[in-house]
Amino acid sequence: MKIGTPLSGSATRVMLLGSGELGKEVVISLQRFGVEVIAVDRYANAPGHQVAHRAHVIDMTDGGALRALVEQERPQIIVPEIEAIATDTLADIERDGLATVVPVARAARLTMNREGIRRLAAEELHLPTSAYAFADSLDELRSAIDAGIGYPCIVKPVMSSSGKGQSRIEGPDDVAMAWNYARSTGRVDYGRVIVEELVHFDFEITLLTVRSRNGAGQVDTQFCAPIGHIQEKGDYVESWQPQVMTETALARAEDMARTVTGSLGGCGLFGVELFITGDRVLFSEVSPRPHDTGMVTMVTQWQNEFELHARAILGLPVSTALRNPGASAVIYGGVDDTGIAFADIDKALSVPGTEVRLFGKPEAFLRRRMGVALAYGDDVEDARRRALQAASRIRPCRA
Repeated sequence: MKIGTPLSGSATRVMLLGSGELGKEVVISLQRFGVEVIAVDRYANAPGHQVAHRAHVIDMTDGGALRALVEQERPQIIVPEIEAIATDTLADIERDGLATVVPVARAARLTMNREGIRRLAAEELHLPTSAYAFADSLDELRSAIDAGIGYPCIVKPVMSSSGKGQSRIEGPDDVAMAWNYARSTGRVDYGRVIVEELVHFDFEITLLTVRSRNGAGQVDTQFCAPIGHIQEKGDYVESWQPQVMTETALARAEDMARTVTGSLGGCGLFGVELFITGDRVLFSEVSPRPHDTGMVTMVTQWQNEFELHARAILGLPVSTALRNPGASAVIYGGVDDTGIAFADIDKALSVPGTEVRLFGKPEAFLRRRMGVALAYGDDVEDARRRALQAASRIRPCRA
């Protein structure tokens, strides 16, 4: 792999579509290899905008605007970092040879909404999943639940992330509210939802899966140690690595992740979400990009998930080796305001073995993820205790 000099005629240019906190770390990882990075997002001064060589604000679901920007910037590589993108345009860009899409345009299209990836996993690859159905109206949603999904169940928009628009339905009286919530708070309103059987599991994991080329040019698949996490309303609040599980369950999880990422194709890091009950493994979702729960790898692995993604994109060697146990805990906005401040960071960092990442988002909301506390320890429980303690000491406040 040959990498040029940024801001010169030899530059290796990567365009990032989506520039939140995960995108910001990808930008930094790419720039450490001398890559010129163009960060794109739907709002100004997104975290990735603040560290990229150039930044743009567009509606990435507008195919015409997206193609015009690609033709203007002429990146060699396009890296989608969110779901809400005009994936048909990405496919055209890839077909026309304008840029390489990571991992491939097909993967971006299939994973941009829950219907594409669920049908691929369950109906084409025959991976075990929870029972599910799709609904285009409130009446169809009620019928799907009554026909076999049952109560309680989970309703989600077909396009969403970080738990946006997700509801748990306890009974018939909750259905209308869940339908309206999914329609009004998803990334893009397609007028369609997925309803899933409520799965009772021991724990859920993210299995970070890396597809990269070896010295012979062939694609190898490697796995990071499983990441355990806790979610509230579909949004992660804690994660830790490694998650202890049986050898049988781990082997099944890796086989499942290898199958689905192999079907999607291309190179890069994938976040594969799985439900674990004893030795039983159920597929949940996959994202062809770094995962929010994987931020813990910034204190646990020799190469964190962002570095792994950058290396795989650039055709460089990767290592998924674990360095030590660790944990992460979310820092919320705490207030609804712009340009907020964070007090007592010094007190947070006085907790031994901790680090803090504040994302620099220009606008805060009460439950918006504005940062993360990271900790390493002698074991996972020690690390979790330290991360939670550090996160609790940081006080978001109006400037």
